[in-house]
Amino acid sequence: MTDVPGGARQTYLLVDGENVDATLGLSVLGHRPAPEERPRWDRISEFASRTWGQPVRGLFFLNASTGQMPMSFVQALLAMSYHPIPLAGSSSEKVVDIGIQRTLEALRDRPGDVLLASHDGDFLPQLESLLDGTRRVGVLCFREFVNAKITELTAAGLELYDLEDDVVAFNTPLPRVRIIPLEQFDPTRYL
Repeated sequence: MTDVPGGARQTYLLVDGENVDATLGLSVLGHRPAPEERPRWDRISEFASRTWGQPVRGLFFLNASTGQMPMSFVQALLAMSYHPIPLAGSSSEKVVDIGIQRTLEALRDRPGDVLLASHDGDFLPQLESLLDGTRRVGVLCFREFVNAKITELTAAGLELYDLEDDVVAFNTPLPRVRIIPLEQFDPTRYL
């Protein structure tokens, strides 16, 4: 199975930026994240490339239903080699979720591995269908906030990566309270 020139496998990195930002703001920080508190998106794509040792195609889904796009952010994404996907729809449509669901469904018929940055259970059927033994599938998230049904898919081969601990996507430690496996405990982080 090849999907990029030269015969190398590829990782499709799908980013649900709204979900990551909302989880960070509401569940971790307790306020709207300031720019310096947000993930470093370039580190996320670098992690994807390094972890699975192959090229990454980063797809960053944006809600553009208002008719406006955050052009400075779009330019930054382009500079980091992401493909911004601004979607628009009616106020009753979850355009980002629908776009990601359709993309995950389209990937079912294409070779390549898949990483999804989200905590949302709306992608459960699509993730489950990708766990067919022919590809690696993972979710980038804050482990304590990812949908419980997604966590259950680890038994079927889904890989979970923590945005802070595994990806190191933030410049400073986040104020999270979570279970820490003893072998990963670093007391200097708390001193």
